[in-house]
Amino acid sequence: MRVWRALTWAGSASAVALTVHSLLNARGLRVPVLDPPPAPGRVSVLVPARDEEVDLPACLTSLLDQVQVPDYEVVVVDDASTDRTAEVVEAFAAADPRVRLVRSAGPPPGWLGKTSACERAAGQATGGVLVFVDADVVLAPHAVAAAVDLLRRAGLDVVCPYPRQLALTWSERLVQPLLQWSWLTTLPLRAAEVSPRPSLTAANGQFLVVDAAAYHRAGGHGGVRAEVLDDLALLRAVKAVGGRGGVTDGTTLATCRMYDGWGDLRAGYVKSLWSAFGSAPAAAVVGAGLAVTYLVPPAAALTGSPVGAVGYLAGVVGRYAAAERTGGRSVPDAFWHPVSVALLLGLLGDSWRRRRRGGLVWKGRSL
Repeated sequence: MRVWRALTWAGSASAVALTVHSLLNARGLRVPVLDPPPAPGRVSVLVPARDEEVDLPACLTSLLDQVQVPDYEVVVVDDASTDRTAEVVEAFAAADPRVRLVRSAGPPPGWLGKTSACERAAGQATGGVLVFVDADVVLAPHAVAAAVDLLRRAGLDVVCPYPRQLALTWSERLVQPLLQWSWLTTLPLRAAEVSPRPSLTAANGQFLVVDAAAYHRAGGHGGVRAEVLDDLALLRAVKAVGGRGGVTDGTTLATCRMYDGWGDLRAGYVKSLWSAFGSAPAAAVVGAGLAVTYLVPPAAALTGSPVGAVGYLAGVVGRYAAAERTGGRSVPDAFWHPVSVALLLGLLGDSWRRRRRGGLVWKGRSL
């Protein structure tokens, strides 16, 4: 009983402290302007694509509708797709000379598919700014210009304007909001931009804008060729050579629906979640911390503990604030925050089990 009471107090105190931190972070989050000036110089928009014939038309249409970008190109790398991805790109290229298709036979040994495709795209790029965009992302017309303006105005080398995550099914609504919530809650954003510490890094490859010189100085995707979370690894590489950068608000710039239902979501998280914390012991420590902070207090509240109730409500407030700040669904989803955390911990354990058994697969390829 004493141990449980101590855990309840510790978890509730931690939940309150982290929620206060998230509210401060939300106020300091870098926000792009809605009416950006013209982007200076040439901009290269780079899209890695494998089996994306369904999502790619909306993505490319939004890329060609960009305003305030006088000089830009769109390079799409077809990563040995088994569907009509290449034909979709060819149709756009025939109608607009800004679009170029690069065909790839797949990653060479030692590379993952996405890192290989991104490296090939960067090798074809001629711009001073590289804008990596996933094929399931749709940009607002001012998105590229606003992101480039933020990159230059803030004096950063990398910015990741976090797209508004579209979550429709029950599993998406429970898990996807944890992406933005996690870095708003745990990471001191402004300090993280300049810190070379790997642990102080958050990134998002769905929409990643990087100075071309900084990208090549850090070794590009060639330096992170085997990294499942290549966006995090790339930002760490840029910071390791003296660069600066991190996540920014992309709510008004882009939308993305990463997964379609539980099966798709589970496969996506399981293939990469094992690498999020560096090692199995580190993952265990993080998992235990999440459990104590966000599972113990609500469990104690169910037995009548007022301290547990405070901890539970702190978690709800933090989740609510993150949703409101990033364009997510706040009510009633925030009240299910303990269920979200429990589901995430289950996915983390599943990811490590499959990693150890060599059973990780993504888009038909073993990882």
